[in-house]
Amino acid sequence: MIDRDLADLYGVETKALNQAVKRNIDRFPKSFRFQLTDLEKDELVTNCDRFDTLKHSKVNPYAFTEQGVAMLSAVLKSETAVRTSIRIIEAFVAMRNFLINNASIFQRIERIEMKQLRTDEKIDAILDKLGDGDKPKEGVFFNGQIFDAYSLVANLIREAKVRIVLIDNYIDDTVLVQLSKRQPGVTVDIYTGQISRQLRQDVEKHNEQYPGVTLHKCTKAHDRFLVIDEDVYHIGASLKDLGKKLFAFSKMEVLTGTKLIAGL
Repeated sequence: MIDRDLADLYGVETKALNQAVKRNIDRFPKSFRFQLTDLEKDELVTNCDRFDTLKHSKVNPYAFTEQGVAMLSAVLKSETAVRTSIRIIEAFVAMRNFLINNASIFQRIERIEMKQLRTDEKIDAILDKLGDGDKPKEGVFFNGQIFDAYSLVANLIREAKVRIVLIDNYIDDTVLVQLSKRQPGVTVDIYTGQISRQLRQDVEKHNEQYPGVTLHKCTKAHDRFLVIDEDVYHIGASLKDLGKKLFAFSKMEVLTGTKLIAGL
């Protein structure tokens, strides 16, 4: 605890509290009381607005540990000081007991936070690749990386300036949701093996709000391809199943979108 806060609790001036300590300095080793460095004071001011007045102080404050607070009751012998010291020590004990009794809960929270951190790092890595203006060329997504894979495709779709071509034999309305992220005016041609009545109806509804999607029946393709303008991506999984199983994607450097469509 900072000397200023303790002085306020004890009902004395901060200067008077520190003078009393100096008169009994042998009772306050560094493990009981220490003075903050300039860096520590700046960090305290930055993190706690109520310490803003310390910013221009010429003297850095002193901090008291639990043992130092207990020792103050022997130095400040007023009735108020004794009662305050007892309450502060009881608060320290209650806090320590709380931490001990809930240690397992804190460990579980820490594991959850670490797992979330690893997930965030994976997502950030993908977004970093997209954020520098260069489209990713290849990658692998493992089982369960559903959002990571979804984010990758969504960002590729947003990159299209003129057209998108999707060759995929397994299309449903979730794919249309992905395609709705394209820029206005970008057309979409979907080549798929079976065009069900439901799929045709879904596309019609989609086009009422996001016009530009055209269905084409195609039985000549086995693999899945996503064309962004002239860039061709080979996708190891259907867009509706991204991240549900291990799959890879890669940019076809020797093939353009025009050449691919001409081969259908």
